[in-house]
Amino acid sequence: MARGGQGLARVAVVVRAGAAPLWWLGVVAGGVGLLIPGLTGRRIGVLAGTALFVVAAVVVAYARRKRYAALASAAVRASRHDVLQDRRVTVRNWRRGHRWWLAGGCAAAVAASFAAPAAGGMMMAGCGAGLWLKAVWLGRRERREESLLWARVDWLTGHMGRPAGERVKVYRGTGLAAGDAAPGGARRR
Repeated sequence: MARGGQGLARVAVVVRAGAAPLWWLGVVAGGVGLLIPGLTGRRIGVLAGTALFVVAAVVVAYARRKRYAALASAAVRASRHDVLQDRRVTVRNWRRGHRWWLAGGCAAAVAASFAAPAAGGMMMAGCGAGLWLKAVWLGRRERREESLLWARVDWLTGHMGRPAGERVKVYRGTGLAAGDAAPGGARRR
C-alpha cells in the first residue's frame, strides 16, 4: 500500500458473501434430504426444518449486533491512501476461505436427513437468510449515517476473520459513492 494506506473491504459485502452459498447449499441439502425417508418421516422433518429455518434466521440476523453498532459508531474516516477492495474480490476471497466449511456444512445437513429429512438443509438455508437480513440492516444503517463501513483486509483473513470479530479493532468510513457496492453490500446499479 502506498504511503501507509491499508487495504479495506466492505463490512456489508463480507456479511453478505456467505448468504447466497448458505442459502443454495441449504436448498440443495434440503431437497436431497426429502429423498431420504429418515427416522422421523418427511412430515416431521419438514416441520422441524421450518422451525429451525426461522430460529436460525433470527439468531444469525441478530447475533453480535451490539458489536457491529459499537464499531460503526466509532468508525474513523478512511485515509486517501487506503485502497478499497472491489466487491467481487471480497466475495471471492470470503468464499475461497470458507469453501471447506460450506462443503462440510452441506454434507452434515444431508447426513442429518437420515434422522429428520430436510431439517438440516432448511437450517442451513435459514443461516443464509439471516446473513442477508444482517446485510440489509447494515445497509439501512449506512444510508442513515451516510457512511459506508470498511474493515482492514488483513483483519478479515483466515477462518477467524469475521467483520465483527475480536481482530477487528475499528471500522473506517467513506462516503456513499465510494466503492462498487451499494449500501448493504449489493451490486451497485
